[in-house]
Amino acid sequence: MGRSEMTDAARRDDARPRIFDVATTGTVLADRAVDELPPPEGPRSALERLQSVLPSDRLAGWVTTMVVGLLAGVLRLWSVDYPHAKIFDEVYYPPNAQQLLQQGYESSPGRLYVVHPPLGKWCIAAGIKLFGDNTVGWRVPSGVAGAIAVVILVRVVRRMSGSTMIGGIAGLLLAIDGLSVVMSRTSLLDIFIQVFVVAGFACLVVDRDQVRSRLAEAVAATPEEPFRSRVAIGPRPWRLAAGVLLGASCGVKWSGVYFLAGFAIMSVLWDRGALRTAGVRRPALTTALRDLPAALWTLGVMPVIAYLATWTGWFLGENGYDRHWAETHPSAHFGFVPGALRSLWHYHHEMLSFHEGLGSYHPYRSQPWSWLVDGRPVDFYYPDTHTLHGCGQSQCVRQVLAIGTPALWWAFVPMILWMLWLLVSRRDWRAGAVLMAFAAGWGAWLENTGRTMFFFYMIPLVPFMAMGVAFALGDLLGRANAWTTRRLVGLVLVAGYLALVVADFVYLWPILTAQKITLTAWQHRMWFGSWI
Repeated sequence: MGRSEMTDAARRDDARPRIFDVATTGTVLADRAVDELPPPEGPRSALERLQSVLPSDRLAGWVTTMVVGLLAGVLRLWSVDYPHAKIFDEVYYPPNAQQLLQQGYESSPGRLYVVHPPLGKWCIAAGIKLFGDNTVGWRVPSGVAGAIAVVILVRVVRRMSGSTMIGGIAGLLLAIDGLSVVMSRTSLLDIFIQVFVVAGFACLVVDRDQVRSRLAEAVAATPEEPFRSRVAIGPRPWRLAAGVLLGASCGVKWSGVYFLAGFAIMSVLWDRGALRTAGVRRPALTTALRDLPAALWTLGVMPVIAYLATWTGWFLGENGYDRHWAETHPSAHFGFVPGALRSLWHYHHEMLSFHEGLGSYHPYRSQPWSWLVDGRPVDFYYPDTHTLHGCGQSQCVRQVLAIGTPALWWAFVPMILWMLWLLVSRRDWRAGAVLMAFAAGWGAWLENTGRTMFFFYMIPLVPFMAMGVAFALGDLLGRANAWTTRRLVGLVLVAGYLALVVADFVYLWPILTAQKITLTAWQHRMWFGSWI
């Protein structure tokens, strides 16, 4: 090769286009040769924007996932049997789970009917079946669900950001969130909503990447065709799985329906954006005509089928509440509907009336605006201090307080404002996803502030708040391809913040897990009167 040829080759090499991750890290993900990349104009620029480039450090990605997941599992399952008695609403759900094991449906002699769907209690029943009707059997399913949610979060944030580091940070933040730890160590229902919602969301993200990949193939195959309105996306098993999982979240508690609705809208908007990027002339119309019918099936009909499947025991049983209501209440207009479904509909009407009218006083009730700042945590367990001894003082304390790690939670409001800025200024789809989850997991509770509500209703939203904080920390880090002063300062700030969150969690650990401490030590942890 002559000198001029070498110079030309070097010039071409230096001019190679770089694909940058548009996530919060700004990391250079890959260098590709000229013949592998489209020119900057025309349909080939769409090819570049449609391609999803995942991190190449697969081994590091799985090691990070396993380490963070193991940490989450240990924090959630270590000494999970204590306290050795039912605490807070465990007086309801383990007995309901035992009834499911014995007869396939629930009954509540005091109230005659149960006010939540059965899937979460079936999860608890699985633990009772494996470990017995005791505190281990009641709580192990919650711990496992909480740890799985952490693992899924690591993987989905890694995929969204293109960074194993950001994925690991998101998982770590969820792993050491105090509220998530308490709910994972208690036999309540909300932690099961969390894992089903996060899993459903992760499936939608994979579906998004798959759709964009197929559109990229179509763009590459027909570079001269500017519109491609007839491109066949093909089967979408990941969106189907998302519909089933989000329907299952509704089978735990009805609050899952807000996430189902929000994520269904989000998925359709993602499709519209992908078609627009691919060069389709009228992406909104094409989405409405071609994508919306399929979306109604996968994210409309399938969730309903999945939800009804959670009531199988009630359908098969003969003595479930309202099971034969339709037989004594014939309908002139809906007689074609099977009696079992009309009976279930009536049962649901009664449950809805109960929830909408629930306004009784509770000392730990709170309003949604206080949730964002850890305003009113919930006391799950606090025995008489006069009966506790052996801590070095005359009075000792044990407590299980459902409280979020303040160093994490107090970052939520600034993070939401930053996500709004990213959505407006950069049209960042990741910020949009966080904000959609926020609207579903927090904003939906503003609809009826008169009803009795509790801080731990935030638990399905916490993974997405941790996700948003991780994205914001990625922005603070800056690009990973150069050791600039900004990068070094960003690393110091991010490491310092994570150390603060870890220290805060360690400090709270005794009152998250009912460790015996002195009354003075407990008082030092009650920073505000509303925490008592």
